[in-house]
Amino acid sequence: MSAGPVVLGAAFAAHERPLWNICYRMTGVAADADDLVQETFLRAIERPPARPDSELRPWLVRVAMNLARDLLRRRRRRERPAVWLPSPIETGDDASPAYEPSRTEGRYDLLESCTFAFLLALEALTPQQRAVLLLRDVFDYSVEETATALDLSAANVKTTHHRARRAMEAYDTSRRPPTKELQAETLRVLGEFLRALVHGDAAAIESTLASDVRTLTDGGSFHAARKPIAGRERVAHFYRRLFELGGRGARVSVQMLNGLPALVFDSGQVRPGYPPHGIIRIDLGDDGQIRAIHSVLATHKLTAVRFA
Repeated sequence: MSAGPVVLGAAFAAHERPLWNICYRMTGVAADADDLVQETFLRAIERPPARPDSELRPWLVRVAMNLARDLLRRRRRRERPAVWLPSPIETGDDASPAYEPSRTEGRYDLLESCTFAFLLALEALTPQQRAVLLLRDVFDYSVEETATALDLSAANVKTTHHRARRAMEAYDTSRRPPTKELQAETLRVLGEFLRALVHGDAAAIESTLASDVRTLTDGGSFHAARKPIAGRERVAHFYRRLFELGGRGARVSVQMLNGLPALVFDSGQVRPGYPPHGIIRIDLGDDGQIRAIHSVLATHKLTAVRFA
């Protein structure tokens, strides 16, 4: 029996958010996740499973995972830019990400698994390792459920999972889940950083930065740093100049993006080569200083962020 429009309409309402959760974490890009979910349901309309009433969720996950792995393979075959960052998503003040449910029983909960630190760590994994790790350690799938979703043997799932966890060891060593305490500390330091930028105070900017701080800018076609910038003085100079060139007069707000507070700016004007809006976010070290700054300016990476 094929799935009718009523069945598929109800299925879309029931399964859209869980599928989006998986696809966003697989790709790190909100627009790609949107496309993958749409393509998955298009497949369900064109070639539905024989028994959609009892088999639709596992079938949808299997299709979405196949599509996501193919997308990752195509992305990696293309020449990679010097800097790649995930696209930000709004996660709200309640410490729960967009497209809920908010928590799982896995090794990493949904909020931590959408942080920039986690998504960047996933980039070191192969598409298959990424899929296995997410299903096992975020979405709490059993070995058998993961094998079914990915068309793998149970033995292959176990081996791939072990390798994926080993590839995540560096992340796990410095892991800082986005707790309420970390959110509050990040908000405080972000405020100090912004005030220093507004006043053009180089010393104050540097005081918020760790000595080995790094900044990455995903600018797309806009003027931006094409390579990572490292070191307290260089990073401070870069952001002071960036603010002088395009920050003054821009509307700046703080939003909870990917589990932590971030600066969202909108210049209110369009100038060739300069981004009309973007986000700046930070990661703190254990000492409370900024160890990483990420700027996302590329328009296609900002589809899930609201601007004034």
